[in-house]
Amino acid sequence: MRRWGWLIHFYTGCGTVAALVALDYIEHERFRAAFLVMAAALFIDATDGSLARAIAIRRHVPEFDGAMLDNITDYLNYVLVPVMLMRRARILPAGTPGMLIAAFVMLASGYGFCRVDAKTPDHYFRGFPSYWNILALYLFLIPLPPRCSAIIVTVLAVLVFAPIKFIYPSRTLPMRRTTLIFAAIWSVTTFMLVLRMPQREPLLLGLSLAFVVYYFLASWALQWLAPPIDPGLVYDESPG
Repeated sequence: MRRWGWLIHFYTGCGTVAALVALDYIEHERFRAAFLVMAAALFIDATDGSLARAIAIRRHVPEFDGAMLDNITDYLNYVLVPVMLMRRARILPAGTPGMLIAAFVMLASGYGFCRVDAKTPDHYFRGFPSYWNILALYLFLIPLPPRCSAIIVTVLAVLVFAPIKFIYPSRTLPMRRTTLIFAAIWSVTTFMLVLRMPQREPLLLGLSLAFVVYYFLASWALQWLAPPIDPGLVYDESPG
């Protein structure tokens, strides 16, 4: 089990390599390849936690902080890589204004990653989670004037600090089954969008964006309608 534990940590660490490869593709303006690598990093992040919990990894590799590695990997893939892509693909304004917006995203996300109450006891994200990779994809596929993109990015960066709860798709209990079904459909349609780049597929894009609309509306609705839940009664993260 200890060997399996180290293999899972290695699997998580591969996300840092994915970030490096994605940055190299971005430097050479191979954006489709960069998005594919970002999708691979997203898959790693979506699966490594379940593997770690399945074998009670902290019990078998107690000297290694997998959560720290996971946070480092996530910051690289969900913040640094998409920010660099938005700069290189000219989604954000050129020059100093674009750099200032990019810097604001980096700082805001750094704060979001480090706050101890980033996840609420009833399993929501507190403040806008760092979904910059997803935002970068949509802003790449939907050509907007850089000023419009800058406004969208800035508003979402401000929402990192807002006392608003956002659904944590794999853990938020209310509407969890519906969220996971829609998330699965979103994953397939969005991956197909990336595969078909540089062609733009309006139908696939509409299906993909439908989940984004659902995510924001459901998050805001649950913010006001769903009562706080005792996590000890509804979600047991202990092995087995």
